[in-house]
Order: sequence, then structure tokens, then C-alpha cells
Amino acid sequence: QVQLVESGGGSVQAGDSLRLSCEASGRTFSDYTVGWFRQAPGKEREFVGAIRWSGGGTGYADSVKGRFTIPRDIAKNTVYLQMNSLQSEDTAIYYCGVTKAVRSSWDDESMYYYWGQGTQVTVFS
Repeated sequence: QVQLVESGGGSVQAGDSLRLSCEASGRTFSDYTVGWFRQAPGKEREFVGAIRWSGGGTGYADSVKGRFTIPRDIAKNTVYLQMNSLQSEDTAIYYCGVTKAVRSSWDDESMYYYWGQGTQVTVFS
């Protein structure tokens, strides 16, 4: 079983940057994809981006492409969501999750086995 602990949320001004962390305990990410999703008030949870741990390949939703990246620290067994040029529309609870899915289906939240507790990001315009 994988336990995911998220951290790094907060309140920022539009245009600022923020970095979220997703650390795994119980086992490594070794053969998983780690995905980031977000849920804004009154909206469905939506895919933000994902990274395939083996190889480091990434993919992003169009809404964040060019602003968000997903680096990883292999030694710390941690995946990050680096968010730059934040906008008010990025306000949401952000979740990380793990799946065996690859690029063709890693945007499908039903494919994810484990989730973090979520962390709030609020962007003031």
C-alpha cells in the first residue's frame, strides 16, 4: 500500500509561484505514474498533469501547459507540482494520486489507486 502526503499549499497573489509536494511512504513510486488533479468549488475534479516515475515522461492539461511542471526527486521519493504564473482560476484543492496507467489514460481519475489528502491553493487576483 502507498501512502501519499501532500504539502505546500497556501494563498498567493496572481502571478506568483507555488510548489506542492507529494511524498510516498510504504513503497517507492518505482513502477507508478503520479498524477496531479484539482477540484475547484462546485466543479468536478480535473486532471492537471502526470509523470511516469520510470523515465520521467510528463504530460499536462492544456489549461496549465507552459505554466506548471512536474519534477521529481528520486532520492526523496517525492513528486512536485511547480506552479508558475498562477491565476485566480487555479484556485482549488490539489490532489496527487498514483496509478499504473500510462499516457493514454493517466488523465482518468478512476484509474488511480491511492490519493493524498489534498492541499488548498488560493490565488487572489
